[in-house]
Amino acid sequence: MQFGVFTVSDVTTDPTTGRTPSEAERIQAVVAIAKKAEEVGLDVFALGEHHNPPFFSSSPTTTLAYIAAQTSTLHLSTSTTLITTNDPVKIAEDYAMLQHLSGGRVDLMMGRGNTGPVYPWFGKDIRDGIPLAVENYALLRRLWDTEVVDWQGRYRTPLQGFTSTPRPLDGVPPFVWHGSIRSPQIAEQAAYYGDGFFANHIFWPKEHTQRMVEFYRGRFAHHGHGDADQAIVGLGGQVFVRRNSQDAVREFRPYFDEAPVYGHGPSLEEFSRETPLTVGSPQQVIERTLGFRDYVGDYQRQLFLLDHAGLPLKTVLEQLDLLGEEVVPVLRREFAALKPAHVPDAPTHASRVEAARSVQAPAEVAAR
Repeated sequence: MQFGVFTVSDVTTDPTTGRTPSEAERIQAVVAIAKKAEEVGLDVFALGEHHNPPFFSSSPTTTLAYIAAQTSTLHLSTSTTLITTNDPVKIAEDYAMLQHLSGGRVDLMMGRGNTGPVYPWFGKDIRDGIPLAVENYALLRRLWDTEVVDWQGRYRTPLQGFTSTPRPLDGVPPFVWHGSIRSPQIAEQAAYYGDGFFANHIFWPKEHTQRMVEFYRGRFAHHGHGDADQAIVGLGGQVFVRRNSQDAVREFRPYFDEAPVYGHGPSLEEFSRETPLTVGSPQQVIERTLGFRDYVGDYQRQLFLLDHAGLPLKTVLEQLDLLGEEVVPVLRREFAALKPAHVPDAPTHASRVEAARSVQAPAEVAAR
């Protein structure tokens, strides 16, 4: 199972000091967080895409390529790539290039985003959100899987004899997760292609996440990709951890109370009780995270949000130390002990290349 961190790239005022970091500070902080994640033994770093304040991450591939050059084992991903407003041709080329530069240490999460005005900024209509996601992703798959593409669709100009460059590394495109909080159509899309489904798992009660994952698993099996429990599932979620649970609650409360997505609503205690938000000791984070398996089954990737709501970089790096030292080693051991042998591990470039070659070998023998 893969463990890592993701960031939504917000630039938020620290409510305890009144200071707002600059975009430059936050960009450098994200690089430091990624490098620290590798240092403490985590597997994945994922970066969101936004095109409006208070977020800075308008070009995830640029940032991830910079991080790739300064790391050696860290797997790089997005959280998310906007399949609705980005040109599929540009996605195909940008992420194939990043795949080459990182030595295969990249996948991406497709999503529609949560900012309505982004659609007209890129010449799209938000009412076409789902059809755009479906058509654009179908084209992206064609661009990666087929060297010369002829294409006619509804939402972009046709392609005739087009080849996306560079071609995917080793002939195997990056693995794709489809991220959604509330749209079963996106879960269906992931299942249809045999791709991964990433449930953000951050604002909704567990029953909602359970329904979405169960739907995806059932459709994955329906489309012939394997048994339902072999579907590829990822979860998000925010944690704030201190060695003592009372210290964690006391320190995190002002950030929660003023956070753009949490603040001025249910209390920290209510939100922690009704959603996966976990604020407490390492043992509490371990127990809560292990409990996710009870309602989503065995899954392949767990990403934690650590740097949201104005938390200073020093605090985020301390969180990473605690995750790397006290939380993730236990989670690795416990999840591995529980996982049946027939449930796959998280896909990597190496495992996907091996799978592709195992399919090609019998075909080459039969052709002789």
